[in-house]
Amino acid sequence: MTTPFRSRACSGRPFVPALRPLCALLAALPFAAFAQDASLQTITIKAPKAAVEPVGASSADADTLQSGRAASSDTASLLRNLPGVSLFGAGGVSSLPSVHGLSDDRLRIQVDGMDLVSACGNHMNPPLSYIDPTRVDSVRLFAGVTPVSVGGDSIGATIQVNSPAPEFAAPGQGRLIKGQAGSFYRSNGDGMGAHLSATYATEQTSLRYDGSTAEAGNYHAARGFKPAGPAAANKPTQWLAGDEVGSSSYKTHNHALAYALRNDAHLVEMRLGLQDIPYQNYPNQRMDMTGNDSHQFNLRYQGQFAWGQLQARAYHEKTRHSMNFGEDKQFWYGTANNVPGMPMDTEGKTTGLQVKGDVPLSARDTLRVGAELQNYRLNDWWLPSGGGMAPNTFWNIRDGQRDRFDAYGEWEARWNPQWLSQLGLRSSHVRMNSGAVQGYNPNYNMDATPFNARDRKRNDSNIDLTALARYTPNANATYEFGFAHKTRSPNLYERYTWSTGGMALRMIHMVGDGNGYVGNPDLKPETANTLSATADWHDTTGERWGVKFTPYLTYVNNYIDAERCGGGGGMSACTNANLTASNTFVYLRFANQDARLHGFDLSGFADLGKHGPWGQFTLSGVLSYVQGKNRSTGDNLYGIMPLNARVALTQRLGAWTGSAELQMVGGKTRVSAVRNELPTAGYGLVNLRGSYEWKQVRLDFGIDNLFDRFYNHPQGGAYVGQGMTMAATAVPWGVRVPGMGRSFNVGLTVKF
Repeated sequence: MTTPFRSRACSGRPFVPALRPLCALLAALPFAAFAQDASLQTITIKAPKAAVEPVGASSADADTLQSGRAASSDTASLLRNLPGVSLFGAGGVSSLPSVHGLSDDRLRIQVDGMDLVSACGNHMNPPLSYIDPTRVDSVRLFAGVTPVSVGGDSIGATIQVNSPAPEFAAPGQGRLIKGQAGSFYRSNGDGMGAHLSATYATEQTSLRYDGSTAEAGNYHAARGFKPAGPAAANKPTQWLAGDEVGSSSYKTHNHALAYALRNDAHLVEMRLGLQDIPYQNYPNQRMDMTGNDSHQFNLRYQGQFAWGQLQARAYHEKTRHSMNFGEDKQFWYGTANNVPGMPMDTEGKTTGLQVKGDVPLSARDTLRVGAELQNYRLNDWWLPSGGGMAPNTFWNIRDGQRDRFDAYGEWEARWNPQWLSQLGLRSSHVRMNSGAVQGYNPNYNMDATPFNARDRKRNDSNIDLTALARYTPNANATYEFGFAHKTRSPNLYERYTWSTGGMALRMIHMVGDGNGYVGNPDLKPETANTLSATADWHDTTGERWGVKFTPYLTYVNNYIDAERCGGGGGMSACTNANLTASNTFVYLRFANQDARLHGFDLSGFADLGKHGPWGQFTLSGVLSYVQGKNRSTGDNLYGIMPLNARVALTQRLGAWTGSAELQMVGGKTRVSAVRNELPTAGYGLVNLRGSYEWKQVRLDFGIDNLFDRFYNHPQGGAYVGQGMTMAATAVPWGVRVPGMGRSFNVGLTVKF
């Protein structure tokens, strides 16, 4: 799937020139469609119709979700084809979506309506890692100006991922019994897994079980990847052979049980979830996940009344998370000193309540009102294990608290068949606190004592405001435009991590850049002002051709970026030398600065018609560009995806569907100097997908990186996947995590 267009003649040159023709290609798609016969058949890839999707929303289609399950066990990968979305590299099931240059906690990510919180200083357990791809039924993205009814505590997009809705027996059917089972295999990393779902339902009750398991070894890069080794004296004793990418293996188990009751216009549903990840290793983190156990309870009510619709939800999630060194990593003390690594433990508890109502005031006006309460508790502690890590337990965050209460109102008016407007206001109050901390020993008191002595309570009062409009002049065009003012308060790690010791700093590492971070209790909430517009041109049915163009501009006051820390004494790694260090990993403090992001998304599709015995063909493509700048320092924002595009040709013939995809990524030259971020060269990847579906059986197969090309993903992070990763200089700086080489994938699903 990767075919970096990079030869000896053009090594290191950005692949931008090859992307330019794509703009013209996407713009020409409707004209290609006009040239086809008027009797074109309906295709699967459809332009979203204004009457179907909410304002500002887009969704992943069912075929994309189905084929994506065979290719990856990472649920975030199911968003890959949506305009404006890219993925930060992490573990095999835990990548972080980025939308329009904003990622992680800057996005609101809901899983079955729950706002889950990552309980880890490295954000190894992001929200989407708690649902397996085989259980995902729908994905909806609000990428531009987000309505306040789906926003909150975020300055970027909202992502909603849902498992299947409860099914009931039809009137007179008696009972409904159905299910499916499947398995997959991926050659690169010997990935394999299985899943099972079963439903038993009557007209009033529904019971469903979903279970899945997946595991893979380390994957292999293309062309004999080998990290640039450090000085001979510092070379790790464990050095992987060949092109194996260290610390990229994983194993995961997920179970879910859903029970629903309905009566006339009312529905009550209870979901229970259980996750067990025995291990998930990280090539861009200095530690690995050695356990992640999660228990979820999710209760939902939906009712229809004469005045409108009422929805309510109560949920609770508890995570017990552990980190240490996997088999490819080692601690510098070594086993000869009887030091059992560096055990780190985290416990997070999230409890949430949501109530919302949709009230049709008239044929023109609809009022949406709601309230949300979220209570989050976090403990992050590191047990003593010998060497300099004794005799006390190190408390990274103790009795961390983050409570949020929101209330919102949203007015939507359909003035006439052409005009729709939406105006919303959300008020949010965030209260945070942290208990007293301690280090392994008195050497840490230089940081712990002043931290414990200060007032750590923080209260933020935040306001979100959204104004949207949609104009539909005719059956061939829809225009949306709007403004959003959104606010996000810092997370607990950004505010309350306290130690400037090098080892502790390297454990706060949420973006995979290899650097170390310390918190800042005086951080202010981020406030973003976004202008966005979307032009959607399509045929009258929305099925033959379509082109969408979305430009956007976001200015963020008090953007939480990073600054070099210096002037420290004792065991602090925040030295004066750190302020000017280059060609090495550095130490940073979270800091409020101002930022600007701007860019555009261009997407389109065209039905190319039916070509005799070869079936129906569809051409589709997505082009995205974003640029992020720190307006306070003039530096570039970290992890911004360069110009990138996907073009796919899809063939449909009876039960057969096949596609060939070309993915192109420009060279990354705008990098974050404060983090010593590394540039990457442009590349192109070719992926093949195919599926054949019988009445009860579906076979999916594909080849990723068809030509087995070497590449570095711009958001893959720094490679610290092997050796003595906790030592400051024992892992080489300047090596990117390489992308995966060629992989043959196959998946089989049987319905019963």
